Amino acid sequence: MLVLRDTEIKGRGIFAHQDFAKGELIETAPVIVIPKQQVKLIVKTVLLNYYFGWHGESGAIALGFASLFNHSYHPNALYIKNFAKSVIEIIAHQDIRKGQEITINYNGQVDDQSPVWFDVEE
Repeated sequence: MLVLRDTEIKGRGIFAHQDFAKGELIETAPVIVIPKQQVKLIVKTVLLNYYFGWHGESGAIALGFASLFNHSYHPNALYIKNFAKSVIEIIAHQDIRKGQEITINYNGQVDDQSPVWFDVEE
């Protein structure tokens, strides 16, 4: 179970309301696929901060909590895009304790240190 609440420095965040073991599925989120012709319009909206790159040049907005996890270069979770089922799965990358914020690396790989489009607060 997950809960949305304020963080100390990142605004809102998603927190564990139970323990998750490394490798455990945290959430399966259905997505709304955004055709590649419409992705360029997203960059002019607040949705820029919430969408995932999808198959090819399309994008996706994940429903549930998936689009609300905060970024970290040292995340405790990862995401897997399942194009065939149009879902994103959030998986514990390490053990996560109840009350801990769950974070993902927006670059897609847990160890990818590439810059993102905002100043990162760790």
